[in-house]
Amino acid sequence: MNILAQLRREFTSLFYSPIAYVLLVAAMVINGIHFVLIVYFLSDPYAPHGAAMQYLFGGTIFFYLLLLGVASMITMRSVAEEKQSGTIETLLTAPINEFQVVVAKYLAVVGFYAVLWLPTLLFPIILSRYSELDYGPIAAGYLGTLCLGMMFLAIGLFFSAITRSQIIAALLTLAVNFTLFLLPLYEIVSPSFSPDSVLGHMNLWNHMEDFGRGIVDTRHLVYYGSVVLFALFATVQVLQARRWKG
Repeated sequence: MNILAQLRREFTSLFYSPIAYVLLVAAMVINGIHFVLIVYFLSDPYAPHGAAMQYLFGGTIFFYLLLLGVASMITMRSVAEEKQSGTIETLLTAPINEFQVVVAKYLAVVGFYAVLWLPTLLFPIILSRYSELDYGPIAAGYLGTLCLGMMFLAIGLFFSAITRSQIIAALLTLAVNFTLFLLPLYEIVSPSFSPDSVLGHMNLWNHMEDFGRGIVDTRHLVYYGSVVLFALFATVQVLQARRWKG
C-alpha cells in the first residue's frame, strides 16, 4: 500500500462519518451568517473602514472559534479511533511505514479542512458585483487561514495518536490550540511585552491581520511550518514506539 492509496483511503473515510457532514453544514452556516453580519456592519456609514473579507479572516472572534472547533473535531478520529477499534495494528503491519501513515492522515484532514472553506469562495464573487475588489489581500487571507488551520490540525493529529479516546483527543487539541490563540493577551497584561520576543512572533491575531491586509510575512510561515513539522515528527515517534511495544 503506497502513500497515495493510503491518502485516498484516509480522505474517503472522513466522509463515512456523520461528523463530517455536520461540520460541512455548520461551517457553511457559521461562515454565511458571519459574512452577512460583516457586510451589514460595514454598510453602516459610521462603521470603521475595512474590507469584508479582511474581517472574515481573523477580524472577529467567530473566525477563531470556528477554526478551534473544526481542528479538534476533524482530527480526533484520525488515530484514536483506529487504536480503539484495534485496526491500528493491521495498519502498522501493512507495507507502509509510520511516516507515510502520518503524512497520509495529515494530508487527508488538511484536504477536508480546505473543503470546508470552499463555499466561502462565493463571498468575493458576490462582493465583486457591487464593488471593485483587491484580490491580493483575499488570496493572502485564504493562505493565512490554510496555514493556521494546518498548524492546529497537526497538533490535533498528535493528540489523537497518544490516546484511545476521541473525546480526550479533541479536548487536548482544543486546550493547546486555545492556549496558542490566547497568547496575545499576555501583550495586554504585561507592560514589558516586546513584539520582537518569541511570544510576539507567536501572536496569531497579528498574523491574520497581516494576511488580511495582503502581507505575507515569511516569519509567520516559518512559525507555522516549524510547529507542523514538530507535531508530525512527534506523532511518528508515538506510532513507532507503539510498534516496538507491540
